[in-house]
Amino acid sequence: MGVILLGLMLLSLTIWLGLLCFWGQFWRVDQQLEIGETQLKSLPVVCAVIPARNEAQLLPTSLRSLLLQDYPGSFNVFLVDDCSTDGTANFAEGVAHAVGKSQQLHIISGESLPPGWSGKLWAVEQGIKSASKFAPDYFLLTDADIEHDPANLRRLVAKAVQEDLDMVSVMVRLRCESFWEKLLIPAFVFFFQKLYPFRWVNNPNNPTAAAAGGSILIAREALERIGGIQVIRQALIDDCALADAVKQIGRQSNSPAPPASPGRIWLGLSTLTRSLRPYDSLATIWDMVARSAYAQLNYSPLLLVGTLVGMILIYLISPMCVILGAVWGNWAIALTGILGWLLMAFAYYPTIRFYKCSPWLAFSLPAIAFLYTLMTLDSALRYWQGRGGAWKGRVYPSPNNL
Repeated sequence: MGVILLGLMLLSLTIWLGLLCFWGQFWRVDQQLEIGETQLKSLPVVCAVIPARNEAQLLPTSLRSLLLQDYPGSFNVFLVDDCSTDGTANFAEGVAHAVGKSQQLHIISGESLPPGWSGKLWAVEQGIKSASKFAPDYFLLTDADIEHDPANLRRLVAKAVQEDLDMVSVMVRLRCESFWEKLLIPAFVFFFQKLYPFRWVNNPNNPTAAAAGGSILIAREALERIGGIQVIRQALIDDCALADAVKQIGRQSNSPAPPASPGRIWLGLSTLTRSLRPYDSLATIWDMVARSAYAQLNYSPLLLVGTLVGMILIYLISPMCVILGAVWGNWAIALTGILGWLLMAFAYYPTIRFYKCSPWLAFSLPAIAFLYTLMTLDSALRYWQGRGGAWKGRVYPSPNNL
């Protein structure tokens, strides 16, 4: 038994060394929107689209921050009231009036959800259709729970224009105040970066594509080139699906001979624009992850089994070796487990520091990974029970069943 455990531990160490050395430097947090120039040589026309379903409580902060952007160019906001029952539209009008931006805000009453669409994407589609009358150069796709830094739009546009990007997206700073948020939210970002290393996403020659739905600036030409939002109308993980479509379809070449070049996208972190959505209990975070984890695995039982085995091997073998090695008096196993645990903590620490949490939480990654493993398993169980993809009172089946 000790030999088998030591062999598994050595395999885990090898995997961690490979991840740290060859997996896109996923553990670093240096891809940040606020790093770089923000000077604008041109002023593209921008229209923001906000799908909002029962968001009256957050709009006084989120919508206000968007209307008060310091962007000097033409900028209009289209809020799609997605069948809300809490007076979302009235609150939005009140916010715009209070900050003197009533002419800048356009409220659209959402139509009934047609078959084959997710609620959010149907709302986005309606917003884009209305905003297209302004012939915008860029669409800013954002959520009703995002508080934008005053310079967020200016930075996004500057990034897109200066680097000739089709899409710029930032993972906004998630709320990290309660015990459960401090324990689990930084890990959510860490796991996302491990799944989609930002350096790979930002490399046009690498097929990896991802985005963060809270703040996406996409060129109108790029959106038209991929066929519009309707090409991802069934996607539950819509931000990554949109990024993949933009990057993989690529740009049209002027010459008929060469193939189209890859679409250019950029994904990073934001230190200033933040999410207002509270996840102050284990249940709320659990539901957030379980809602889409199995969709991330393409609803594949084989990928689910592989993920569960991988999580155990990568994150749980080390503490098992430390504990069992100490109990058995086998210090070779214990010391190897400690080394693996230290590598985990080393990889996780930059994210912990980014979220200004206690450094000691870096050593809690095995316990956190165990909880996320259970959430992933629960996501599959919910799907098999017909409860997958529940959000805002709607339950979405897999795309194959739509």
